[in-house]
Amino acid sequence: MAGRRPPQRRARRRRRNLEELEPTQLTTYQPSTAPVPEGEIIIERGSTARDLGPKLNRSAGDIVRFLLLQGEMVMATQSLSDDMIELFAAEIGADVRLVDPGEEQEAELLARYFEDEDEEDEADQRPRPPVVTVMGHVDHGKTLLLDKIRSANVVAGEAGGITQHIGAYQVEWQGNPITFIDTPGHAAFTAMRARGAQVTDIVILVVAADDGVMPQTIEAIDHARAAEVPIIIAVNKIDRPDSDPQRVLQQLSERGLVPESWGGDTITVETSALQGTGIDDLLEQIVLVAEVEELTARVEGEARGVVLEANLEAGRGPVATVIVQQGTLRVGDPVVAGAAWGKVKALVDDHGDHIKEALPSTPVQVLGFSEPPHAGDEMRGAKDLARARTLAEARAQRFRLSGHKPVAATAGARLEDLFEQISRGETATLNIVLKADVQGSLEAVTESLKRLERDDVKLSFVLRGIGGITENDVQLAAASNATIIGFNVRPDRRSRELAESSNVEIRTYEIIYKLLEDLEAAMVGLLSPVYEEVVTGEAEVREIFRVPRVGAIAGCYVRDGRITRGSKVRFLREGTVIWKGSINSLRRFKEDVREVASGFECGIGLSDFQDLKEGDVIETYEEREVART
Repeated sequence: MAGRRPPQRRARRRRRNLEELEPTQLTTYQPSTAPVPEGEIIIERGSTARDLGPKLNRSAGDIVRFLLLQGEMVMATQSLSDDMIELFAAEIGADVRLVDPGEEQEAELLARYFEDEDEEDEADQRPRPPVVTVMGHVDHGKTLLLDKIRSANVVAGEAGGITQHIGAYQVEWQGNPITFIDTPGHAAFTAMRARGAQVTDIVILVVAADDGVMPQTIEAIDHARAAEVPIIIAVNKIDRPDSDPQRVLQQLSERGLVPESWGGDTITVETSALQGTGIDDLLEQIVLVAEVEELTARVEGEARGVVLEANLEAGRGPVATVIVQQGTLRVGDPVVAGAAWGKVKALVDDHGDHIKEALPSTPVQVLGFSEPPHAGDEMRGAKDLARARTLAEARAQRFRLSGHKPVAATAGARLEDLFEQISRGETATLNIVLKADVQGSLEAVTESLKRLERDDVKLSFVLRGIGGITENDVQLAAASNATIIGFNVRPDRRSRELAESSNVEIRTYEIIYKLLEDLEAAMVGLLSPVYEEVVTGEAEVREIFRVPRVGAIAGCYVRDGRITRGSKVRFLREGTVIWKGSINSLRRFKEDVREVASGFECGIGLSDFQDLKEGDVIETYEEREVART
């Protein structure tokens, strides 16, 4: 028994999973003659071949094979680029519309509930008033010109003589109604000015005769051209003694706006908003251009328009200023704009009167939204409230999924706490809670502040919202170590007390110039100083003296500038820096002196350097702080 071999264990067979036991599935293909779905097909960007195939009545293999023949190596589960999707759609003759991720459901709802209204019948079209946008450089007289046209004092209600957000007004001249949109001229409101041009039919470009074409004038021209609308030039302030209208026309001609009097096609009118000169001529030209443009709109059916402004008012709730573009908006109509929805509770015209309905080209305040919509959102009337709510909730869900929400606070500090952060050599981050009166001002201030960012100082918006500064804002600022900036809004008493006890800084402004100047100055002050070295003197070592208990003294000749006691020193030997330090002693003959000018000899004692040789060069310099721009 002793020689018996132990029993050997049988090798266990590997158990294969179910997928390995199943037969390999062959790649399937659809016939090239298979029908393609009719109409517009909504496709999300980044879809895979497996996602895209069923929507186009094709298999993933069809798409992969086609792209392979085009030189693109893709897999069925790999995201496709926009070009790949459009290329395959063009190959099979499909009409596709690419939407952002999460937008497919919203687009399908929009197509299902509203697409039938987009087919406008020419028989339903009726003439409508023109929508005119007033543009131009700041302080060129846009608001005063509108004031004369409307015979209402707008300037008195504006801080600093600047229109802080878009206002829309309708006037009537010789029986012809005209809608005006007043856009601010400050560069900070560029985005708002562009939005104004999107809804306009005619642009009035106001240029001061004594000032000429300015940077914001050029921006306004670019926006008007992008909107492809006629431009009427109002050469304002011709009553000024230093006015020169011909110089203005020459500058405009250089920008491609050649006046009619010079053989071009640009209408020009000389005006004086202060004296009321040329106002009737300007209105007459607007009516003539509107007749040439043949402006029409559908009057019946659900309304469509654009939100110019929106804010939250105490006692009234969300209020949106809307220009109606198609259809008629009536009290009680279900509406949706962006992620906001509701039923129209009241319509208020530009005179403050409550009206029952708003026709195309009519500016009106709409009350009844669930929340303030964003400026620039399209407002649409719905057949029932459920449709409006469903579409708005789909948009809100997409915004949440795509990250359209307040930016989370990054590790940052308030204005007064950033010095320590900078001293550690870190990038300074300023956290801001920004509150404004209306959406347009919020957008403009946000974009302006972003342009103030530097490599050394970054901005992080913890919260951006409209309405007054509340206790919740203060608590959020305290938790995120942020500074609260209010534009045309104020904190209440309880918020102020909470801010004081929580050591939260609140800065409020009514004029955007002041806000930007203050914050830029504060940000520049937060930056670590920048210094540049300035060479102040240069001396050549001609003799070395050894003094007991003192060490080596360099007998020098000052070749350039001035050598000053206490100056910082670079010690050069054959053009190479071999030591840096400072001057301990400076003598002429046996007397201590403060400085020695060029062309004189002196004795220089250095702080802790003894390796001196004839021919060495002592270069003195100082560091001067460079003003930041």
